[in-house]
Amino acid sequence: MNSLRGSSSIALPGGFRFGAATAGLKASGRPDFALIAADAAASAAAVFTANKVTAAPLIVDKEHLRATGGKVRVVAINAGNANCAAGQAGLDAARATCAAAGRQFGCRAEEVFPSSTGVIGVPLPAEKLTAALPALATQMDSDATHFQQAANAILTTDTVEKTAFAQLEVAAPDGSSREVRIAAFGKGAGMIHPQLVPHATMLVYILTDAAVEPAVLGGYLREAVEVSFNRISVDGDTSTNDTVLLLASGASGAAIGAGHAAFAAALNAVCTSLARQIVADGEGVKHVVELRIAGAATDADALRVAKAIAHSPLVKTAWAGSDPNWGRLAAAIGYSGAEIDPNRFAIHFGNLPVCRDGGRDPGFDEAAAHAYLQQREFSIAIDLHVGQGACVFWTTDLTVEYIHINADYST
Repeated sequence: MNSLRGSSSIALPGGFRFGAATAGLKASGRPDFALIAADAAASAAAVFTANKVTAAPLIVDKEHLRATGGKVRVVAINAGNANCAAGQAGLDAARATCAAAGRQFGCRAEEVFPSSTGVIGVPLPAEKLTAALPALATQMDSDATHFQQAANAILTTDTVEKTAFAQLEVAAPDGSSREVRIAAFGKGAGMIHPQLVPHATMLVYILTDAAVEPAVLGGYLREAVEVSFNRISVDGDTSTNDTVLLLASGASGAAIGAGHAAFAAALNAVCTSLARQIVADGEGVKHVVELRIAGAATDADALRVAKAIAHSPLVKTAWAGSDPNWGRLAAAIGYSGAEIDPNRFAIHFGNLPVCRDGGRDPGFDEAAAHAYLQQREFSIAIDLHVGQGACVFWTTDLTVEYIHINADYST
Protein backbone atom coordinates (compact mmCIF):
# COMPACT_ATOMS: atom_id res chain seq x y z
CA MET A 1 0.00 0.00 0.00
CA ASN A 2 1.28 3.44 -0.84
CA SER A 3 1.19 6.60 1.25
CA LEU A 4 -0.16 9.94 0.12
CA ARG A 5 2.87 11.87 1.38
CA GLY A 6 4.76 13.46 -1.47
CA SER A 7 2.09 12.66 -4.05
CA SER A 8 -0.91 14.52 -5.41
CA SER A 9 -1.70 11.96 -8.13
CA ILE A 10 -3.34 9.26 -5.99
CA ALA A 11 -6.57 8.03 -7.59
CA LEU A 12 -9.25 8.45 -4.92
CA PRO A 13 -12.60 6.65 -5.00
CA GLY A 14 -15.39 8.62 -6.60
CA GLY A 15 -18.43 9.91 -4.77
CA PHE A 16 -16.70 11.60 -1.81
CA ARG A 17 -15.47 15.07 -0.87
CA PHE A 18 -13.14 16.05 1.96
CA GLY A 19 -12.24 19.08 4.01
CA ALA A 20 -10.68 20.29 7.24
CA ALA A 21 -10.77 23.40 9.40
CA THR A 22 -9.57 24.84 12.68
CA ALA A 23 -12.48 24.89 15.11
CA GLY A 24 -10.42 25.83 18.14
CA LEU A 25 -10.34 22.54 20.06
CA LYS A 26 -6.58 21.92 19.86
CA ALA A 27 -4.46 24.12 22.10
CA SER A 28 -1.87 24.18 19.31
CA GLY A 29 -4.24 26.05 17.01
CA ARG A 30 -3.82 23.42 14.32
CA PRO A 31 -6.72 22.06 12.23
CA ASP A 32 -8.95 19.88 14.39
CA PHE A 33 -12.19 19.32 12.47
CA ALA A 34 -12.52 17.12 9.37
CA LEU A 35 -15.46 16.24 7.18
CA ILE A 36 -16.11 13.49 4.66
CA ALA A 37 -19.23 14.02 2.57
CA ALA A 38 -20.72 11.46 0.20
CA ASP A 39 -22.47 12.80 -2.89
CA ALA A 40 -25.36 10.49 -1.99
CA ALA A 41 -25.98 8.38 1.08
CA ALA A 42 -23.29 5.68 1.08
CA SER A 43 -23.54 2.13 2.33
CA ALA A 44 -21.84 1.93 5.70
CA ALA A 45 -20.37 -0.63 8.08
CA ALA A 46 -18.54 0.10 11.31
CA VAL A 47 -16.88 -1.61 14.23
CA PHE A 48 -16.26 0.00 17.59
CA THR A 49 -14.27 -0.39 20.79
CA ALA A 50 -15.06 -3.19 23.24
CA ASN A 51 -14.36 -0.80 26.11
CA LYS A 52 -17.47 -0.54 28.30
CA VAL A 53 -16.70 3.14 28.90
CA THR A 54 -17.77 4.31 25.46
CA ALA A 55 -17.54 7.82 24.04
CA ALA A 56 -20.76 9.67 23.20
CA PRO A 57 -20.23 9.74 19.42
CA LEU A 58 -20.01 5.95 19.29
CA ILE A 59 -23.37 5.65 21.05
CA VAL A 60 -24.87 8.08 18.54
CA ASP A 61 -23.20 6.27 15.61
CA LYS A 62 -24.82 2.98 16.55
CA GLU A 63 -28.22 4.64 16.87
CA HIS A 64 -27.84 6.32 13.49
CA LEU A 65 -26.70 3.19 11.63
CA ARG A 66 -29.72 1.34 13.00
CA ALA A 67 -32.06 4.20 12.06
CA THR A 68 -30.80 4.43 8.47
CA GLY A 69 -30.24 0.75 7.79
CA GLY A 70 -26.52 1.36 7.35
CA LYS A 71 -26.39 4.60 5.36
CA VAL A 72 -24.09 7.59 5.92
CA ARG A 73 -23.98 10.91 4.10
CA VAL A 74 -21.54 12.92 6.26
CA VAL A 75 -18.70 11.96 8.62
CA ALA A 76 -17.79 14.68 11.15
CA ILE A 77 -14.53 14.10 13.02
CA ASN A 78 -13.06 16.32 15.71
CA ALA A 79 -9.66 16.06 17.39
CA GLY A 80 -8.65 17.65 20.66
CA ASN A 81 -11.59 16.36 22.69
CA ALA A 82 -12.73 12.74 23.04
CA ASN A 83 -16.31 13.65 24.08
CA CYS A 84 -16.20 10.76 26.52
CA ALA A 85 -17.27 10.52 30.16
CA ALA A 86 -19.29 13.72 29.74
CA GLY A 87 -22.72 12.27 30.51
CA GLN A 88 -25.82 13.68 28.84
CA ALA A 89 -23.90 16.79 27.82
CA GLY A 90 -21.64 14.63 25.67
CA LEU A 91 -24.58 13.03 23.90
CA ASP A 92 -26.18 16.42 23.42
CA ALA A 93 -22.96 17.77 21.88
CA ALA A 94 -22.67 14.86 19.44
CA ARG A 95 -26.31 15.19 18.42
CA ALA A 96 -26.05 18.97 18.02
CA THR A 97 -23.11 18.48 15.66
CA CYS A 98 -25.09 15.94 13.64
CA ALA A 99 -28.13 18.19 13.44
CA ALA A 100 -26.03 21.12 12.22
CA ALA A 101 -24.24 18.96 9.65
CA GLY A 102 -27.57 17.57 8.46
CA ARG A 103 -28.90 21.08 7.88
CA GLN A 104 -25.70 22.11 6.13
CA PHE A 105 -25.68 19.15 3.73
CA GLY A 106 -29.42 18.72 3.31
CA CYS A 107 -29.65 15.28 4.87
CA ARG A 108 -31.16 13.69 7.96
CA ALA A 109 -29.22 14.11 11.19
CA GLU A 110 -29.23 10.31 11.41
CA GLU A 111 -27.16 10.18 8.21
CA VAL A 112 -24.29 11.96 9.99
CA PHE A 113 -21.57 9.86 11.63
CA PRO A 114 -19.70 11.77 14.40
CA SER A 115 -16.26 10.83 15.74
CA SER A 116 -14.05 12.39 18.40
CA THR A 117 -10.53 11.93 19.72
CA GLY A 118 -8.54 13.69 22.41
CA VAL A 119 -8.71 14.15 26.16
CA ILE A 120 -11.35 12.14 28.06
CA GLY A 121 -13.64 13.78 30.61
CA VAL A 122 -13.73 17.30 29.18
CA PRO A 123 -17.06 18.66 27.82
CA LEU A 124 -17.07 19.07 24.04
CA PRO A 125 -17.92 22.63 22.97
CA ALA A 126 -20.12 21.63 20.03
CA GLU A 127 -20.75 25.29 19.22
CA LYS A 128 -17.17 25.53 17.96
CA LEU A 129 -17.80 22.73 15.49
CA THR A 130 -21.15 24.05 14.32
CA ALA A 131 -19.66 27.53 13.86
CA ALA A 132 -16.93 26.08 11.63
CA LEU A 133 -19.34 24.00 9.50
CA PRO A 134 -20.62 26.54 6.94
CA ALA A 135 -17.21 27.74 5.75
CA LEU A 136 -15.77 24.24 5.82
CA ALA A 137 -18.62 22.84 3.74
CA THR A 138 -17.97 25.36 0.96
CA GLN A 139 -14.25 24.53 0.81
CA MET A 140 -14.52 20.74 0.37
CA ASP A 141 -13.27 18.92 -2.71
CA SER A 142 -12.61 15.40 -3.98
CA ASP A 143 -8.87 15.79 -4.69
CA ALA A 144 -5.81 14.43 -2.93
CA THR A 145 -4.99 17.77 -1.29
CA HIS A 146 -8.31 17.92 0.55
CA PHE A 147 -8.07 14.22 1.42
CA GLN A 148 -4.70 14.87 3.04
CA GLN A 149 -6.02 17.91 4.90
CA ALA A 150 -8.71 15.72 6.46
CA ALA A 151 -6.15 13.01 7.28
CA ASN A 152 -3.98 15.56 9.10
CA ALA A 153 -6.77 17.31 10.99
CA ILE A 154 -7.71 14.22 13.00
CA LEU A 155 -4.22 13.64 14.42
CA THR A 156 -3.41 14.08 18.12
CA THR A 157 -0.03 12.76 19.33
CA ASP A 158 0.62 11.27 15.89
CA THR A 159 3.71 12.58 14.11
CA VAL A 160 2.55 11.78 10.54
CA GLU A 161 -0.73 11.21 8.73
CA LYS A 162 -1.62 7.60 7.95
CA THR A 163 -3.09 6.74 4.57
CA ALA A 164 -3.42 3.67 2.36
CA PHE A 165 -4.81 2.96 -1.11
CA ALA A 166 -5.71 0.10 -3.42
CA GLN A 167 -7.19 -0.39 -6.87
CA LEU A 168 -8.67 -3.48 -8.52
CA GLU A 169 -10.52 -4.41 -11.67
CA VAL A 170 -14.01 -5.85 -11.24
CA ALA A 171 -15.75 -7.72 -14.04
CA ALA A 172 -19.08 -6.31 -15.18
CA PRO A 173 -22.01 -8.49 -16.38
CA ASP A 174 -21.38 -7.41 -19.99
CA GLY A 175 -17.87 -8.80 -19.90
CA SER A 176 -16.12 -5.46 -19.48
CA SER A 177 -14.23 -4.46 -16.36
CA ARG A 178 -14.47 -1.45 -14.09
CA GLU A 179 -11.88 -0.02 -11.77
CA VAL A 180 -12.71 -0.01 -8.06
CA ARG A 181 -10.72 2.21 -5.75
CA ILE A 182 -10.18 2.05 -2.00
CA ALA A 183 -8.68 4.88 0.05
CA ALA A 184 -8.31 5.17 3.80
CA PHE A 185 -6.90 7.45 6.44
CA GLY A 186 -6.58 7.01 10.17
CA LYS A 187 -4.93 8.14 13.36
CA GLY A 188 -3.45 6.49 16.40
CA ALA A 189 -0.19 6.56 18.31
CA GLY A 190 -1.03 5.80 21.94
CA MET A 191 -3.80 4.04 23.84
CA ILE A 192 -3.53 1.47 21.06
CA HIS A 193 -4.76 -2.03 21.69
CA PRO A 194 -7.95 -2.11 19.64
CA GLN A 195 -10.53 -4.73 20.54
CA LEU A 196 -13.02 -4.01 17.83
CA VAL A 197 -16.30 -5.82 17.80
CA PRO A 198 -19.54 -5.35 15.84
CA HIS A 199 -20.83 -3.87 19.00
CA ALA A 200 -5.09 8.79 22.42
CA THR A 201 -7.54 6.48 20.22
CA MET A 202 -7.57 4.73 16.90
CA LEU A 203 -9.89 6.17 14.27
CA VAL A 204 -9.96 4.78 10.71
CA TYR A 205 -12.08 5.80 7.72
CA ILE A 206 -12.08 3.57 4.64
CA LEU A 207 -13.79 4.64 1.43
CA THR A 208 -14.56 2.73 -1.74
CA ASP A 209 -16.51 3.52 -4.88
CA ALA A 210 -17.74 -0.06 -5.22
CA ALA A 211 -21.47 -0.69 -4.90
CA VAL A 212 -21.91 -2.92 -1.84
CA GLU A 213 -24.95 -3.49 0.34
CA PRO A 214 -24.44 -2.57 4.01
CA ALA A 215 -24.82 -6.12 5.35
CA VAL A 216 -22.29 -7.46 2.84
CA LEU A 217 -19.97 -4.54 3.56
CA GLY A 218 -20.07 -5.43 7.25
CA GLY A 219 -18.88 -8.94 6.53
CA TYR A 220 -15.89 -7.67 4.58
CA LEU A 221 -15.02 -5.16 7.30
CA ARG A 222 -15.16 -7.65 10.17
CA GLU A 223 -12.89 -10.03 8.28
CA ALA A 224 -10.38 -7.27 7.49
CA VAL A 225 -10.35 -5.88 11.03
CA GLU A 226 -9.64 -9.27 12.56
CA VAL A 227 -6.35 -9.70 10.69
CA SER A 228 -5.22 -6.06 10.93
CA PHE A 229 -6.43 -3.69 13.65
CA ASN A 230 -7.14 -6.52 16.07
CA ARG A 231 -3.53 -7.65 15.62
CA ILE A 232 -1.74 -4.54 16.87
CA SER A 233 -0.82 -3.08 20.25
CA VAL A 234 1.36 -0.18 21.34
CA ASP A 235 0.65 -0.06 25.06
CA GLY A 236 -2.13 -2.56 25.82
CA ASP A 237 -4.72 0.15 26.56
CA THR A 238 -8.04 -0.13 24.73
CA SER A 239 -9.44 3.30 23.94
CA THR A 240 -12.96 4.48 24.66
CA ASN A 241 -13.30 5.84 21.10
CA ASP A 242 -11.84 3.22 18.74
CA THR A 243 -13.78 3.25 15.48
CA VAL A 244 -13.33 1.82 12.00
CA LEU A 245 -15.86 3.02 9.40
CA LEU A 246 -16.14 1.64 5.86
CA LEU A 247 -18.22 3.56 3.29
CA ALA A 248 -19.15 2.43 -0.23
CA SER A 249 -20.42 5.14 -2.58
CA GLY A 250 -21.21 2.93 -5.59
CA ALA A 251 -19.84 5.68 -7.87
CA SER A 252 -17.78 3.22 -9.94
CA GLY A 253 -20.89 1.27 -10.91
CA ALA A 254 -19.10 -1.97 -10.03
CA ALA A 255 -21.29 -4.18 -7.87
CA ILE A 256 -19.56 -6.31 -5.22
CA GLY A 257 -21.42 -9.17 -3.58
CA ALA A 258 -20.35 -11.55 -0.84
CA GLY A 259 -17.34 -13.74 -1.47
CA HIS A 260 -15.45 -11.43 -3.84
CA ALA A 261 -11.88 -12.57 -3.12
CA ALA A 262 -10.09 -9.72 -4.90
CA PHE A 263 -12.07 -7.03 -3.09
CA ALA A 264 -11.52 -8.77 0.26
CA ALA A 265 -7.79 -9.02 -0.41
CA ALA A 266 -7.54 -5.34 -1.35
CA LEU A 267 -9.49 -4.25 1.73
CA ASN A 268 -7.39 -6.49 3.99
CA ALA A 269 -4.21 -5.02 2.51
CA VAL A 270 -5.39 -1.44 3.09
CA CYS A 271 -6.34 -2.21 6.70
CA THR A 272 -3.07 -4.03 7.38
CA SER A 273 -1.08 -1.13 5.95
CA LEU A 274 -2.85 1.37 8.20
CA ALA A 275 -2.52 -0.90 11.24
CA ARG A 276 1.23 -1.18 10.71
CA GLN A 277 1.56 2.57 10.17
CA ILE A 278 -0.21 3.17 13.48
CA VAL A 279 2.22 0.87 15.29
CA ALA A 280 5.22 2.45 13.57
CA ASP A 281 4.09 5.90 14.78
CA GLY A 282 3.49 4.72 18.33
CA GLU A 283 4.28 7.19 21.08
CA GLY A 284 8.01 7.17 21.79
CA VAL A 285 8.53 4.04 19.72
CA LYS A 286 12.07 3.09 18.69
CA HIS A 287 11.40 -0.50 17.64
CA VAL A 288 8.52 -2.08 15.73
CA VAL A 289 8.21 -5.81 16.34
CA GLU A 290 6.47 -8.44 14.25
CA LEU A 291 5.50 -11.48 16.30
CA ARG A 292 4.98 -14.66 14.28
CA ILE A 293 3.39 -17.33 16.46
CA ALA A 294 3.07 -20.86 15.05
CA GLY A 295 2.43 -24.36 16.31
CA ALA A 296 -0.25 -23.33 18.79
CA ALA A 297 -3.17 -25.59 19.69
CA THR A 298 -5.53 -23.06 18.06
CA ASP A 299 -5.35 -19.66 16.39
CA ALA A 300 -6.88 -18.21 19.56
CA ASP A 301 -4.02 -19.67 21.61
CA ALA A 302 -1.51 -18.17 19.19
CA LEU A 303 -3.13 -14.78 19.75
CA ARG A 304 -3.01 -15.27 23.53
CA VAL A 305 0.75 -15.80 23.34
CA ALA A 306 1.24 -12.79 21.08
CA LYS A 307 -0.76 -10.50 23.38
CA ALA A 308 1.01 -11.75 26.52
CA ILE A 309 4.34 -10.85 24.94
CA ALA A 310 3.15 -7.57 23.42
CA HIS A 311 1.72 -6.35 26.74
CA SER A 312 4.63 -7.32 28.98
CA PRO A 313 6.49 -4.25 30.30
CA LEU A 314 9.52 -6.45 30.96
CA VAL A 315 9.62 -7.65 27.36
CA LYS A 316 8.93 -4.22 25.88
CA THR A 317 11.60 -2.46 27.93
CA ALA A 318 14.11 -5.16 26.97
CA TRP A 319 13.32 -4.39 23.33
CA ALA A 320 13.85 -0.70 24.03
CA GLY A 321 17.39 -1.54 25.09
CA SER A 322 17.90 -4.13 22.33
CA ASP A 323 18.44 -6.65 25.13
CA PRO A 324 18.11 -10.26 23.85
CA ASN A 325 16.65 -11.43 27.17
CA TRP A 326 14.60 -14.27 25.73
CA GLY A 327 13.75 -15.57 29.20
CA ARG A 328 11.17 -12.79 29.46
CA LEU A 329 9.53 -14.13 26.30
CA ALA A 330 9.49 -17.62 27.79
CA ALA A 331 7.83 -16.32 30.94
CA ALA A 332 5.13 -14.54 28.93
CA ILE A 333 4.49 -17.68 26.90
CA GLY A 334 4.05 -19.60 30.15
CA TYR A 335 1.52 -17.24 31.73
CA SER A 336 -0.37 -16.48 28.51
CA GLY A 337 -3.07 -19.04 29.22
CA ALA A 338 -2.32 -20.90 25.99
CA GLU A 339 -1.79 -24.64 25.91
CA ILE A 340 1.97 -25.21 25.87
CA ASP A 341 4.57 -27.88 26.47
CA PRO A 342 7.45 -26.13 28.29
CA ASN A 343 9.90 -28.63 26.84
CA ARG A 344 9.00 -28.09 23.19
CA PHE A 345 8.70 -24.41 22.24
CA ALA A 346 11.33 -22.65 20.12
CA ILE A 347 12.23 -18.98 19.62
CA HIS A 348 14.06 -17.24 16.77
CA PHE A 349 15.08 -13.59 16.45
CA GLY A 350 14.78 -13.26 12.69
CA ASN A 351 16.83 -16.23 11.46
CA LEU A 352 18.90 -16.41 14.64
CA PRO A 353 18.21 -19.44 16.88
CA VAL A 354 17.58 -18.41 20.46
CA CYS A 355 15.61 -21.12 22.24
CA ARG A 356 15.01 -24.79 21.39
CA ASP A 357 12.98 -27.39 23.28
CA GLY A 358 12.21 -24.80 25.96
CA GLY A 359 15.86 -24.03 26.70
CA ARG A 360 18.78 -22.02 25.36
CA ASP A 361 19.62 -23.05 21.82
CA PRO A 362 23.23 -24.33 21.51
CA GLY A 363 23.66 -21.95 18.57
CA PHE A 364 22.48 -18.85 20.45
CA ASP A 365 24.84 -15.93 19.77
CA GLU A 366 24.03 -13.20 22.26
CA ALA A 367 26.09 -10.53 20.48
CA ALA A 368 24.44 -11.27 17.13
CA ALA A 369 21.01 -11.23 18.77
CA HIS A 370 21.75 -7.87 20.39
CA ALA A 371 22.83 -6.44 17.05
CA TYR A 372 19.69 -7.78 15.38
CA LEU A 373 17.44 -6.15 17.98
CA GLN A 374 19.06 -2.77 17.35
CA GLN A 375 17.19 -2.52 14.04
CA ARG A 376 14.17 -0.22 13.81
CA GLU A 377 12.03 -3.21 12.76
CA PHE A 378 12.62 -6.84 13.59
CA SER A 379 10.75 -10.14 13.74
CA ILE A 380 10.44 -12.71 16.50
CA ALA A 381 9.21 -16.20 15.60
CA ILE A 382 7.86 -18.58 18.22
CA ASP A 383 6.85 -22.17 17.49
CA LEU A 384 4.97 -23.88 20.31
CA HIS A 385 5.06 -27.30 18.59
CA VAL A 386 1.67 -28.40 19.92
CA GLY A 387 -0.72 -27.81 16.97
CA GLN A 388 -1.49 -25.85 13.81
CA GLY A 389 -2.67 -22.54 15.28
CA ALA A 390 -0.89 -19.39 14.14
CA CYS A 391 -1.09 -15.59 14.02
CA VAL A 392 0.91 -12.52 13.08
CA PHE A 393 0.87 -9.59 15.50
CA TRP A 394 2.59 -6.17 15.43
CA THR A 395 3.71 -4.31 18.52
CA THR A 396 6.41 -1.98 19.85
CA ASP A 397 8.94 -1.38 22.58
CA LEU A 398 8.25 0.81 25.63
CA THR A 399 10.52 3.82 26.04
CA VAL A 400 11.17 6.70 28.40
CA GLU A 401 9.73 9.02 25.73
CA TYR A 402 6.39 7.18 25.94
CA ILE A 403 6.31 7.95 29.67
CA HIS A 404 7.06 11.64 29.10
CA ILE A 405 4.34 11.97 26.45
CA ASN A 406 1.67 10.39 28.64
CA ALA A 407 2.78 11.96 31.91
CA ASP A 408 2.12 15.39 30.42
CA TYR A 409 -0.74 14.62 28.01
CA SER A 410 -3.52 16.67 29.61
CA THR A 411 -1.35 19.41 31.15
